[in-house]
Amino acid sequence: MSKQKVIALVDCDSFFVSCEQKRNPELKNRPVCVLSNKDGCVISRSKEAKQMGVRMGEPYFMAQKEHSNAIYPVADHEYYAQVSYQVMAVLKDFSPYVQIYSVDEAFVDLTGLERLYKKNYYDLGVMLRERVLEEVDISVSIGISSSKTLAKLASDKAKNIDSHIYQINMCDILNVLENTKIEEIWGIGRRLTDKMKRNGIITALELVNKSDSWLDRQVGINGIQMRHELLGEMTSPVINEETTPKSIQNTRAFGIFTSDFNFIKNELNMHIHTSCARLRRYDTKCLQVGVMLRSKDFRVFFAQKDLDAPTDFEFDISKIAVELLAEIYNPNILYRATGVVLEKIGEQGIEQLSLYKDSDSDEKKQKLTKCFDKLEKKFSKNIVKIGFLK
Repeated sequence: MSKQKVIALVDCDSFFVSCEQKRNPELKNRPVCVLSNKDGCVISRSKEAKQMGVRMGEPYFMAQKEHSNAIYPVADHEYYAQVSYQVMAVLKDFSPYVQIYSVDEAFVDLTGLERLYKKNYYDLGVMLRERVLEEVDISVSIGISSSKTLAKLASDKAKNIDSHIYQINMCDILNVLENTKIEEIWGIGRRLTDKMKRNGIITALELVNKSDSWLDRQVGINGIQMRHELLGEMTSPVINEETTPKSIQNTRAFGIFTSDFNFIKNELNMHIHTSCARLRRYDTKCLQVGVMLRSKDFRVFFAQKDLDAPTDFEFDISKIAVELLAEIYNPNILYRATGVVLEKIGEQGIEQLSLYKDSDSDEKKQKLTKCFDKLEKKFSKNIVKIGFLK
């Protein structure tokens, strides 16, 4: 029988706000709300801003009107990515098995480290939290248990206690599940929550009391895995490989209101270039492109289309994206933002071979994109500008 695993979920507290406070210590202990973009929406709040009553997703013009004493920096995702890298480097130095889940979350396998560090697993969590705070100046909450699902649940609880460390031991599982609502479980969205409640399942304990066969009929294999994870049986190990995203989105406000089609198209091409570079970093391609326009009064217009073949080449995606942009564009409307959404990522098997496929053209595209990526790696992001109008 394999040794019981001990998994930690390390979750950065209000990560975007914490990054701004790291960069500018004068913002610490103050109500800070990071905006998605210029005049955008609140996407991260400090503890003080939450206590003040600022709501997540609240538009800037509303939040600023009601809470003028709060501070509203605009998100700097490149800087946040740098800080994330520093946090993950500390985790990887602490344990050989770290799986990055998002920009501000990672699973860490602590199994066996109690002998290395001569501490119990709770104290290992304390030690890891202190190291991240000392070396990166970022506060984290850590949940510890025997499976990813329980570690995630523990990390959510850790955010609400002063120590920011919460451990769910095997002997505590049933008591914790009895006091956990079904919607608090990682992986259960609104639709599945409604379905469970229609079947009389209100708590996590009521879910695990159902049989595997019942969950298979109602939810499928994911339901069975969720039940066993909640019972402390790890079905998904911590792996070091970075997970390929299910979709890639890139959007940003213009800084001005405009109905200039060429200006909007250029902004869209910038987002396409950045998104395609991300596709290539993951060594994958997309099969669906979506284009978004947001008007001055925050109305959103969206169109999407499947591609004939998977691609990571900006010229191929730009051609389709500009057509979609033309479909949803209205010259009589002032716009504040545009963006691109790449989906159906990694669905390479759909591509059909053709007798007329231009292999020379594909080879040229690959060489060109490698050149783009090398230039940006050496100099800086967006050093290459694709088809921009003056």
